[in-house]
Amino acid sequence: MTMHRSAEPHPSAVRRAPRPRTSPIRTLRTLAALTVGITAAAGLTSCSAAADDRPLVVVTTNILGDVVGELVGDSAEVMTLMQPNADPHSFEISAQEAARIVGAELVVSNGLRLEEGLVRHLETAAAEGVRIVEAGSLIDVLETDSGAPDPHFWTDPRQMSTVVEGVTDALVEDVPSLDTTEIRANADAYLAELASLDEAMSAAFDTIPVEHRKLVTNHHVFGYLAERYGFEVIGAVIPSGTTLAAPSASDLDELSTAIAAAGVRTIFADSSQPDRLVQVLADEAELDVAVVPLFTESLTAADGEAPTYLTMMRANTERIATGLSP
Repeated sequence: MTMHRSAEPHPSAVRRAPRPRTSPIRTLRTLAALTVGITAAAGLTSCSAAADDRPLVVVTTNILGDVVGELVGDSAEVMTLMQPNADPHSFEISAQEAARIVGAELVVSNGLRLEEGLVRHLETAAAEGVRIVEAGSLIDVLETDSGAPDPHFWTDPRQMSTVVEGVTDALVEDVPSLDTTEIRANADAYLAELASLDEAMSAAFDTIPVEHRKLVTNHHVFGYLAERYGFEVIGAVIPSGTTLAAPSASDLDELSTAIAAAGVRTIFADSSQPDRLVQVLADEAELDVAVVPLFTESLTAADGEAPTYLTMMRANTERIATGLSP
């Protein structure tokens, strides 16, 4: 929308009313009020400056943002670039956020080609000397069927534990203003939470008969989970590790044949992505399958069902165990 300013009258056409006389008492009261206002404003500015004195840690995805927040607590400002329920492959950031990345003391990214829309911003930050920790460089990377690196390591809590250890080291080494003892204690507590999560997932998946541990998703996202807990990935509606790809008719036909042959009864779709393709696959192939949403690549808002990494993984575990149990 284009904003138009109203035409201003020529100075000679403006008539000014006589200025009222102000009493000395009113003048003193006005000055006093202004002094109070200036003092209050100065106090607010001081408070803002104090809050901004915390070191800035920028995190690309909201899953990693939640984890990093648990590590630093209130001792650093954690700016997470990816909004809740967003697609990590395609989300974008504002110019103001891009500018703040360059001023960060540490940037934590997922890497492995996940944040495809942030590559140039991260390259700019690195060129400016900003320390960037790529979580994907800390883990044992799996490959998709196409040979590309699989960026979805968080579906295995043990891989996330490795990331926590590496990010903790980076926080201690590269953000010297942080309290090392506090950061290490927070990390130990969170690692214990991840160990408990791994045990709970193992126990839940052990209730699924081996012949039913077969996964079909909207795109390849559970390779690490399958590797850790003994699942077989039958295929994905989008035969890629990114949602930016698109399936062909032959891809869908091949997948429907594989689903029928494997006796798969449940297909899992990402809750933040429309499941239209999954429904079309089920309908056109005349497959008698249920479509169950999972929280695979993004956390929800605080009032959603998966506001943290731990709640996301527990919710997914319950839905997978229920969907695949006979």
